[in-house]
Amino acid sequence: MKHVHLSVLLIALTPLFALGQPRASLSQQIKPAADHHQHLFSAATLEQLGITTAKPLTAEDVIGFLDNAGIKRGVILSVAYMYGRPGREPQDEYAKVKADNDWTGAQAALYPKRLIAFCGFNPLKDYALDELARCAKDANLRHGIKMHFGNSDVQLENPEHLEKLKKIFEAANSNRMAIVVHLRASISQDRPYGAEQARIFLEQLLPLAADIPVQVAHLAGSGPGFDDTKAHSVLEVLADAVAKRDKRTRNLWFDVTTVAVPKNSPEISALLVKRIRQIGTNRILYGSDAPAGGNLQPRESWEAFCRLELSKKEIKKISENVPPYLR
Repeated sequence: MKHVHLSVLLIALTPLFALGQPRASLSQQIKPAADHHQHLFSAATLEQLGITTAKPLTAEDVIGFLDNAGIKRGVILSVAYMYGRPGREPQDEYAKVKADNDWTGAQAALYPKRLIAFCGFNPLKDYALDELARCAKDANLRHGIKMHFGNSDVQLENPEHLEKLKKIFEAANSNRMAIVVHLRASISQDRPYGAEQARIFLEQLLPLAADIPVQVAHLAGSGPGFDDTKAHSVLEVLADAVAKRDKRTRNLWFDVTTVAVPKNSPEISALLVKRIRQIGTNRILYGSDAPAGGNLQPRESWEAFCRLELSKKEIKKISENVPPYLR
């Protein structure tokens, strides 16, 4: 098979959903100020993932997706954490993490008025604090860090893991680097994930990052879709804390990346609306993720989100939200 562009390949693999017509005009009238959850894929990352029939997904490609959706700005979250996935680490692991973070930062820097980049790493690795400090000094990467607890097999109930995470949260706060965290524990390893993990995050980690935005990806799930009952339990705890104005949630944000999709049942869609309103629309950020694994492109993703039974005022408020790291 000849080499094809990754964006073309991934889009071709994306299921075609019956989007229907409802509320289509709303998504055309209102456009998000930013896509707060996007990714790039370097040639090295594709090799790490074992993908040999595609070309890298670059900043130019993401700009094309954003233009098609009428979105001005984007946040590129480095996937360098993939090199630290337990059991799949390559040789010269840390060198490859640094190289992929640098590549991602340089790509975003090609569009300085539209894109910013966050660095990524497995927070449990011995090099994690070193990489955070290195990124903090890099103009292209100093905005924030992305952690993927599922990919890195972080277990919040594990005391050793928790101690390492505390140091990361403290260092991020000291360096004024925002945090985007894929909180969902590993699904493939069937790790515990529920109210206990939510309380650990709320009570032991968030207080250490009191001065920076902390963004919970996918409404504490993974996507595409939101039929994950374990994630429901986590979001319930966090949403309840926000609704009660728990001071530890003062800088807590949530992105709705890939959770509102046409395949969701009416019950799941109603639950999403309930939690969004409980959290408050002023804390909700739009994101679409890379168009892989069934994820929709930004334009189609926004259209799907606008089909939730939220009012036009609520949709507009969410579309306008811009966290401190983009101001």
